[in-house]
Amino acid sequence: MILLPELDSRLENRLIELYRDHVERASKIDWSYHEFVPWEQGSCFKKNPWSIDQRKLPRPIYLAIETALLTEVNLPWFTTYLSDTFRGSLNVIKEFVHTWVAEEDQHSNLIENYLILTRNSNPAELHHLRKSVVQGGFETSFTTPIEAMTYASFQELATLVFYNNVAKAATPYDPDLSALLRRLAKDESLHYAFYRDAIKAHLDLEPNYLFYVCKVLKGFFMPGQHMPDYDERMKVIAKEANYGPHHFYKQVVQALVDFWDIANLKPSAPEAELARQDILKYVDRLRRIAARYGA
Repeated sequence: MILLPELDSRLENRLIELYRDHVERASKIDWSYHEFVPWEQGSCFKKNPWSIDQRKLPRPIYLAIETALLTEVNLPWFTTYLSDTFRGSLNVIKEFVHTWVAEEDQHSNLIENYLILTRNSNPAELHHLRKSVVQGGFETSFTTPIEAMTYASFQELATLVFYNNVAKAATPYDPDLSALLRRLAKDESLHYAFYRDAIKAHLDLEPNYLFYVCKVLKGFFMPGQHMPDYDERMKVIAKEANYGPHHFYKQVVQALVDFWDIANLKPSAPEAELARQDILKYVDRLRRIAARYGA
């Protein structure tokens, strides 16, 4: 049985380098959510109660933005998950998680304020949705550091692609919303790059880590999947808001499999080699599913 769930201490200097690069890049694009909120559109809901006719976004675009918000609001539980998982791990990873939390913290504020100020959301309904999602928490079976970093690689890239793709679909209806989503995507791109490069370093040093990459890929789910009507939401978004199975396959899974050069890695442990082959078969299966969906 392969026992490589921890991060490799031999890579500590490489991870420190990645973290310093992240901090430097993030400092150059630092921002505050108040810059993207149309405060001038705000009005009193007591004097002017909300009604559905005030929503200007098409339902699929609105549903995509609301889904993003209901994912972002669970930051406290994601933080708890990463904090618990990296307890006792390399200090640089814990430092990165603290930085990540600080950078992610304003995402839900930006989306929620935008939806309410532009009156695209029923504020009372959104409040109850948000509360129910946060109350539901977040749990996963990926409980080791290497699994958590692999999961974060897929999740951050999926979020990045989601924001950019929905931004493109939203542009004809609300250019300001598109700019907001692309701003969020920039944060996700930096977070994704850190996790992606950290896993790349581990795989290059020890290809047997593929055992855990396979486990995460085949069991992957987005952190918001327990929100109300999640499956129905994703069907609508796939058809009309520019993010579906073919995007997940090509822009997320295939992109990472190629970047990590999984097809050419040579693990020494039989279980890891079986995992490598399993990953390639799974990716091919996703390709066929994506092709059918596209057709």
